[in-house]
Amino acid sequence: MNKNEDKIRCPWCLNDPIYIKYHDEQWGLPVHDELKHFEFLTLETFQAGLSWITMLRKRDNFAKAFSNFEPEKIVKYDDKKINELLNDKGIIRNKLKIESTIKNAKVFLKIQQKFGSFDNFIWSFTGGKQIVHQNHDDKQIPVYNDLAEKISRELKKEGFSFIGPTIVYAHIQAIGIVNDHIVTCFRYEEVQRGIGTIIE
Repeated sequence: MNKNEDKIRCPWCLNDPIYIKYHDEQWGLPVHDELKHFEFLTLETFQAGLSWITMLRKRDNFAKAFSNFEPEKIVKYDDKKINELLNDKGIIRNKLKIESTIKNAKVFLKIQQKFGSFDNFIWSFTGGKQIVHQNHDDKQIPVYNDLAEKISRELKKEGFSFIGPTIVYAHIQAIGIVNDHIVTCFRYEEVQRGIGTIIE
């Protein structure tokens, strides 16, 4: 028997080993790495209208296609590169989202200069603390909240596109600003270690 089979997990991840690995190792764990921030933002932008498992399956392809998510390189993409991406079967070939990613890379760099880092900016909304939901289960997890709406407005003000509150909420879940593991999940307490929390 796999030693992990007896662990209680969030039900949404149980139908695919890729989902389980992502859930067990990344989802909800506080992120402070700049490239990881931009990677998640890019994948979440392309995920709009699709399932997250689709993005996880194409994650390596996206990394290769988008210069390992380095915004300094992405801002230099020209029409030739855009056409190359539009012919890349390993990613989601959506011209608006590709062009948005290039634009967002420019804004990402601007935010880094303005706030010292994107990490400083995104974590400032909770004072560097993680919001922990104590009493919800998998059926109660929202698709967005007031915080996501606030961050979305600020990102749009800075110039981001494809960044509505649902995408922002997915981002703050992924990077650990919000802990949306159900309380019985073995990761619920693990992702809180070493970080201040706000209980809701």
